[in-house]
Amino acid sequence: MEWERLKGTGDRIPKLGIGTYRMEENPQAAIEAIRLAVDLGMGLIDTAEMYGWGRVERIVGEALRPFDREEYFVVTKVWSTNLSRRALLRAAQGSLERLGVGYIDLYLVHWPNPEVPIEETIRAMEELVVEGKVRNIGVSNFDLPLLKRAMEATREVEIAANQVRYSLIDRRIERDLLPFCQREGVLILAYTPLEKGRLAVDPPRALAEVARAVGRTPAQVALNWLISKPKVAAIPKAARVEHVRENSGALGWRLTQEQLLALNQISRP
Repeated sequence: MEWERLKGTGDRIPKLGIGTYRMEENPQAAIEAIRLAVDLGMGLIDTAEMYGWGRVERIVGEALRPFDREEYFVVTKVWSTNLSRRALLRAAQGSLERLGVGYIDLYLVHWPNPEVPIEETIRAMEELVVEGKVRNIGVSNFDLPLLKRAMEATREVEIAANQVRYSLIDRRIERDLLPFCQREGVLILAYTPLEKGRLAVDPPRALAEVARAVGRTPAQVALNWLISKPKVAAIPKAARVEHVRENSGALGWRLTQEQLLALNQISRP
């Protein structure tokens, strides 16, 4: 399995996992997909209190019940309306109960909220770490200036990750955010890495050509391109077991420099 180490705790996080947005639409299929992901070593499970307004966290909790706690790594996110201290502490407890776990591996601010000082939010998240309810903290959808503010607001716990949109054809973070995070050891959690299936079913020509050359699917190549980068992990949504199996084929091999160069021509940062 391929891993990254998180800043601060040094906890290991899989380079490839599974996103769970809108999985409440077919709970049984979601449970089967999540369990297969863990079985295949992709135990990075990303969810949020906003997904199905708590229903998806319950589905995730049900899916993870048969496994030992060290077999999976749970990421969940607090919604932007719950970033005051009192609301955040209450939201975290709700997530813990719905997930059925004793602690959250990585707790993220889902979206920034300019009406709540980031310092208040970070203080509350640090409280959760001190209490043992959260192992690592981070943010999501923060641009570089906001990320720096969040990092400056910490006192006892470091910002370990920033979850942002990143794919072979959406490379905006490469302008400044990705280089900064790689220098500072902040993990990038890439969501929508397959552009909602577009890269799998209608791949750009260069992607299709590389996929044929290496005997992989376009989705596997697009994911491999991402996770080959330092301090980057990917969380493609996989609501069915066949998608999980296909995604797992992105692990355990590497593209050549020539192939990477061809893929890099598809879009520009």
